[in-house]
Order: sequence, then C-alpha cells, then structure tokens
Amino acid sequence: MIAAIMLNIEQEYRANIDKFSQDLIAAQLELLLTYAGRFYHRQFLTRKISSHKTLNKLEDLLTLYFNSDDLIKRGLPTVAYIADTLNVSPSYLSGLLKTLTGQSTQQHIHEKLIEKAKERLSTTTLSVSEIAYALGFEHSQSFSKLFKKKTNLSPLEFRNAFI
Repeated sequence: MIAAIMLNIEQEYRANIDKFSQDLIAAQLELLLTYAGRFYHRQFLTRKISSHKTLNKLEDLLTLYFNSDDLIKRGLPTVAYIADTLNVSPSYLSGLLKTLTGQSTQQHIHEKLIEKAKERLSTTTLSVSEIAYALGFEHSQSFSKLFKKKTNLSPLEFRNAFI
C-alpha cells in the first residue's frame, strides 16, 4: 500500500507537469500520512499483551519510586525519566497509556501521587507541608493546588473527612 502510494507520487513527479500535478502529489502525501497515522495507532491495539506488561512495569516503577527516598532527593519523576527507565520513548509511552487507560503519562504520575497523598493524609498526623515535602514538592502550595485540582478538595478538607 505504502509502496503503491510512493510509486504514484514518483510517477506524477516525473510526468509532464500540469495545473493538477501539485494537488495530486499533495493528495497522495495526505493519503500516505493518513496510513502512517493508522499504522502508528494500530500498533497499540495489536500489542495488548506486551502493552499490559509495560503498564505493569510502569506501575511497579512508580510504586518503588513513591515508596523510596527518590521523591525527597529528586522530586517527582518526569515523563522522560519514566520512559527512559522503561526503555521506550516518551511519546510512545504516552500514546500507549492514552490507549490503555485514557490518561497521559503525566496524568498517570499525578494519579499515583494523589493516591499516595490520600494515604498519608488519612493515616498519619503529618502536616500538609510535611506530606508535600515527602512527596517531592518544594512548596506546599503547589501540592495543595494539584491535590485540589484532582480531588476537588483541599488536603485539609480531605483529611477532615476522616475525623
């Protein structure tokens, strides 16, 4: 299919140029790009088993990262760090996660972070600032803003729901 499109483009390019040549070449290029997009997205559908392995590895990696001192030392994990550790490109990882979970890699990291924050808010007496610092935030305001955005509750409102 791709070869046929490329052949059509080459034939049009080598033929006598007329007022339709540019439009025909552009149409063939658009068709080529459409097929490329289709093949790119199809890979996620045909790799379900290996995709789940990658998702499981991601979950394990985030769990280890959030349970270690890496948060305090290095802050929140970046998409680039996660992708590099999983030996995939950041765009591939985000595309894969979008297909499997409906979330980007960054959203996935934030969900794991909020899960950890909820656990600490509901099971410890640490202050919000202490929890924010332990989760890799330099400023507790940034943590509170993200928490409120994701849960529609401030960290204190969330904690008070358990009292």
